[in-house]
Amino acid sequence: MTLQQAFSAAVLAPQHACPQGIISPSGGDILSRFSVYRNNVQSGLINALESSFPVVAQLVGEAFFNAMAQLFIQKHPPQNPVMSTYGRQFADFIQGFAPANKVPYLADVARLERLCVQAFHAADASPVAPQTLALALSTPDTLDQLRMTLHPSVATLHSPYAVAALWAAHHGQGQIKGLDPLQPQSTLVLRNGLSVEVFAVRSGCVAFVRFMKSGCPLGEAAAYALQADPLFDLSQSLALLISQGAITELQPSPEVSP
Repeated sequence: MTLQQAFSAAVLAPQHACPQGIISPSGGDILSRFSVYRNNVQSGLINALESSFPVVAQLVGEAFFNAMAQLFIQKHPPQNPVMSTYGRQFADFIQGFAPANKVPYLADVARLERLCVQAFHAADASPVAPQTLALALSTPDTLDQLRMTLHPSVATLHSPYAVAALWAAHHGQGQIKGLDPLQPQSTLVLRNGLSVEVFAVRSGCVAFVRFMKSGCPLGEAAAYALQADPLFDLSQSLALLISQGAITELQPSPEVSP
């Protein structure tokens, strides 16, 4: 192991001693300096995780979150200097973290929060003009074969827990009192302008969005959605996507008269 590798390993693992060979050109106690540096790195990474997963932190409390985050940091050190990418494995880590089993929905809340981070940093794309959409949706001969490109931020999550309701309650958009987290819920995540939006939707809407994102034409995606959820409402799902500016391209694109 090189000195650089030993230094990196020790910085991320509090139980490791300061590596031999580290010197301070300006003098001073190298052990104290290293300890301060390590504490700063650890605190910075924990803060980055808390910033990306605020609801997870609220659900378990500061002490539990910090301890869990510290173990995660040791197992999954940063691989990229862009901190917005850090924490991609956090939900899976929580899933396998035995002390978190008492909060069974914690991992799925983390998955939802990760989707929110990804949505916020997704590429920009302009929505299809309303008149173009109106023409395409009012042309029955080609409607079933219409393909829609959705905004890069659009993502979905199926969960056996009420993760969208939990997320909303912890963001001041709903009530925690009376909330049953053990109810299944499907979620749509997207960014509208600079605002990340989270919607509790039917499972059919999630299936529809997933098939549309995979390149299926409208008719085929709607058929799959109905198989997943006999109460799937195509008009309602389209209205939600349109209202949030989530449809960014149509194929084939109808010609709109000037």
